[in-house]
Amino acid sequence: MTDSNKSSSIVLGVCLIIALSSLGYLLGDAAIKFKEYERTVTVKGLSEREYKADIVIWPIQFSAASNNLEEMYKSIDGSTAKIKAFLKSAGIDASEISYSSPAITDKSAQQYGNQAQAQFRYTAFQTVTVYSKNIDVVRDVMGLMSDLGKQGIVFTGGNYESQTEYIFTRLNEVKPEMIEEATRKAREVAEKFSADSKSALGKIRSASQGQFSISARDKNNLHIKKVRVVSTVTYYLSD
Repeated sequence: MTDSNKSSSIVLGVCLIIALSSLGYLLGDAAIKFKEYERTVTVKGLSEREYKADIVIWPIQFSAASNNLEEMYKSIDGSTAKIKAFLKSAGIDASEISYSSPAITDKSAQQYGNQAQAQFRYTAFQTVTVYSKNIDVVRDVMGLMSDLGKQGIVFTGGNYESQTEYIFTRLNEVKPEMIEEATRKAREVAEKFSADSKSALGKIRSASQGQFSISARDKNNLHIKKVRVVSTVTYYLSD
C-alpha cells in the first residue's frame, strides 16, 4: 500500500470517528431535551354503584338445656322441626334449608374447685341455615321470627356464627361498564386540567385499573352492596 493510500485511510477513519461522535452527542442531546419538554398529567376516575345482593346465608341458631341428655336431644329435634316447618310455610323452599349437628356441652365435666353447680348439666346449640337467592322473601321471614320464639324456642345471636351474610356474585357482569365509566371520568378530569393549564391533551401514556371493592352500603342495609373501582390514567400534554 502506498503512502498516499495510507494517508487517505487514516483521514477517512478520523472522519468516521468524528461523525459518529457528533451523531451520538446529537442523539443524546435530543433525548435529554425530549425528557425536559415531556409533560404529563396523571388523573383518577371513580365508578361507584349500588346493587342488591343475590345470595343470602342466614344462620338461625338456638339453644337448649336439660339435665337429661335424651330429653335434650328430643327438644333439639322438636325445635328444628318447628323452624323448618315455619320457614317452608313462609315461602322458603325445603332445598334452601339445612342444619348442622348440635354442639353439646356437659357442664359437670367442667366443674372446677368450688364453682357452683350449674342448674342444667347439658346445654346445646343448634344451627338451621337458610341459603337462598330469594333475598326479599328471606328478609320478610326474618321479621316474623318472634312467632317462633312464642313456641318456646330460645334463639341466640350476636356471635360470629350467627351473622347473616349477603353475597354479590355478579361482579363480572358489571365490570366492563364500570371500568368504562371510571376511564371516562378520568379523561374528563384530564381535559379540565389541560384546559386550565392552556395545554392540549394528548394520547394515553399509561393506565392502570384498581381493584374492585364490594361493601355494604350501611350497617342497616347489608343486602345493598356498594361496588367501587378507581382507574388511574396518565396523559401526555402539549402546548
